[in-house]
Amino acid sequence: MISGGSFVQPTISWVTVAGLLIVTFPSAKFIEVFLSQWPPAKSVDRIKGLKNAGLWIGILERILIYIFIVTSHWEGIGFLLAAKSIFRFGDLTNSKDIYLTEYIMVGTLLSFSLAIVTGLSINYFLS
Repeated sequence: MISGGSFVQPTISWVTVAGLLIVTFPSAKFIEVFLSQWPPAKSVDRIKGLKNAGLWIGILERILIYIFIVTSHWEGIGFLLAAKSIFRFGDLTNSKDIYLTEYIMVGTLLSFSLAIVTGLSINYFLS
């Protein structure tokens, strides 16, 4: 038991943990439902990757963005976006598939936006 009879460290609140949980699977489901209006193109079906990798990449990027915002390290978001762009650039330019490029861009921007809004909301409630 931590001093003062509390099980929670003073720097971490349940609101912070709730925000962290929001940016994981609930956000992933929201993005999945939102993107369902544009079913993946046939070219996406031909690309073989790790099973559920997109889900876990999205969850990890939202967690990182959320942490960057809650800890006031906005520059980390720029670094993450630049790194993701570098890794995806070759895939997207090689495929020459505008539909796939737009699909990935919408998903990425929606993912980043959800994490940013969640982080800002949690900061607002904590202030």
